[in-house]
Parts: sequence; structure tokens; C-alpha cells
Amino acid sequence: MERMIAEGRVKLGETVIDTPATVLTSLQGITVDGTPVRDPESTRLFLFHKPGGLITAERDPAGRPTIYTALRNALPPGAGRVMPIGRLDLNTEGLLLLTNDGEFKRQLELPATGVPRTYRARTFGDITQAQLEDLMEGIEVDGVIYGRIDANMERRTGRNQWIEMTLTEGKNREVRRVLEALGLQVSRLIRVAYGPFRLGDLPKGAAGEISQRDLENFRRTLPESKA
Repeated sequence: MERMIAEGRVKLGETVIDTPATVLTSLQGITVDGTPVRDPESTRLFLFHKPGGLITAERDPAGRPTIYTALRNALPPGAGRVMPIGRLDLNTEGLLLLTNDGEFKRQLELPATGVPRTYRARTFGDITQAQLEDLMEGIEVDGVIYGRIDANMERRTGRNQWIEMTLTEGKNREVRRVLEALGLQVSRLIRVAYGPFRLGDLPKGAAGEISQRDLENFRRTLPESKA
């Protein structure tokens, strides 16, 4: 904005604004390159059931399909441009949150915000509940320290088992790396919850919008909202 002002591109009515220190009581009459500046849109939050095989990006140099390929038909009319909150790997399925608010996106992605994410992993190998409970103390894998993880065995058939894991840091490929460090092979990974929002029975490839009431209730629980 300072650069735009220095270049004389910002006006109030017919008057060029020449200093970033200008105090505005509203955006009425403000233009940039002759285009009126609108008030920012209200924050919106969407749930998307990401199928496996989609890249969490707008485009992929290798030409692989991205989440936006599916979102064209999944989002409700008028959703506008949305951004994913965090990422899910190519082969990871499940709940992906999307928002039109960049600041809100960054807030939720910060480890310090501490929003829990819950995953279900189908794994193969030998593991005990006691070993999973040790993850409550954190674990170091290849020099990377992962914080507290709440992990529980859901069900087991022979050496195959489903494990539920809840964590707050969300480091790159955290769930897969931790489970592989325990000697397990991960054949399927699904994110089932992000904060209070759950995947539930949302069909694969479908999207839905969080109500403004639920969104505001959630924002009040975040650290910055308590300050």
C-alpha cells in the first residue's frame, strides 16, 4: 500500500493521497487506479472432504489434479476465492478447511495457536497401546522433535490396525513419519477433525460451509481472541 501511495495510485475522491499516515473513517470514495476499494468480505469457513490423489495447491507443475479441480463443483455458489488452511498430502484423505481470510488462515496454521487435528491411520506392523501412549511425551525422528501426540488403538486384526492420533503442531508429514518411526507401514490416512469441526458423513469430494454463529464461537476460543 505504501508503494501504491508513493506512485500516486490511491485517491480519496479526486484528491491523490500522498502519505500512508492518512486517517480514514471509512473506505467510501477511496480508489486504486480508478477502481473503488470495497470493504473486506466477512470471514467464511468451508469444510471439504478431500479425496486421495489430489494436490493441496492451486496448480501442479507435473500436471496432477489439485483440490481446486474438485472444488469447482463442490463449493456453494458465490463462495469466491478460498485458500486451504494447512495441507493434506497427495494420498491423505479427509477434512480440509478452506477460508477466504488470509489472516485467519495464518492464525490457524501457527503451532502456537494449538488447534488439535485428529487423524485415523490404517497401519501394518507390531505396536502396543503402551508404545502409543509414550507419544504423549513427544518423540524425535531424524532430528525433528514432535510434541505431544494423543494416540489410541481403535481396532486390530492380526498385524493390521487402525490408530487414532490427535496432535496440535501439524508439522510436515508428522503422522506418517511418527508411525513409520515406530516400525509401522501406513496404508491409509484420513483427517477426521480440525478443532471442533468434524468430517462426519460429508461425502468424499463434497464441501459445506460453517455457519457464522459456529465460526464466531470457534474464533472466541482461539488465543488471540482471548487477549
